[in-house]
Amino acid sequence: MLVLTRKKGEQIVIDKGQIEIHVIYQRRGVVALGIKAPAHIDVDRKEIFLRKQSNPQNIDIEEPK
Repeated sequence: MLVLTRKKGEQIVIDKGQIEIHVIYQRRGVVALGIKAPAHIDVDRKEIFLRKQSNPQNIDIEEPK
């Protein structure tokens, strides 16, 4: 695992810049990330990904509000 440190406003790029991860803010132990990726690349939180994996027939799982 590659571990990088970034500050608010800084970015990480993946796959020659096709994917960008932006640090939006960090406060009280919470980090908000913005992710730009091509439409053919799925981006999910881990718990949503696992839910989709356990229920492949219903891949349009709505996130809890």
